[in-house]
Amino acid sequence: MPEYLIVDGHSVIFGWPELRAMHDRRREAAREVLVRRLTNYQDQTGTRVVVVFDGRGSRLSETTEEAGIQIFYSSTNTTADDIIERLAAKYASKRSITVATSDSMERQTVFTFGADSISVDTLRDWLDRAEKDFARTLRHHAPKKDRRLR
Repeated sequence: MPEYLIVDGHSVIFGWPELRAMHDRRREAAREVLVRRLTNYQDQTGTRVVVVFDGRGSRLSETTEEAGIQIFYSSTNTTADDIIERLAAKYASKRSITVATSDSMERQTVFTFGADSISVDTLRDWLDRAEKDFARTLRHHAPKKDRRLR
């Protein structure tokens, strides 16, 4: 497990057909679904998650819900790729970082800084596996039903 997972938000949205279709109808809904799944992943695995989206105004912005994931929105003068590459350059020598993106150039760049990278399909597999493991844990720890006849 990486210590940090940095996700190229729009790369995932456009790489997963169900999120792309949702984005075509209502952009914010696709972001919300992705953020919710990434938050669950962080809660289930302990891996810190950072998601970066392209542009939301003239300045770089960051939001973090209490105990939630970090969300960055690039400014009009930068891209999500720029932010992801800066984060990898700054922290990959100190932390275990994996970047999830479909952009092969970005994957290569973060690798040169010492970060690992995965495809958006592999990210889906990670999230699906974490959800299944969590469901299995819940079933295992659920109280046993009283099977006595009454």
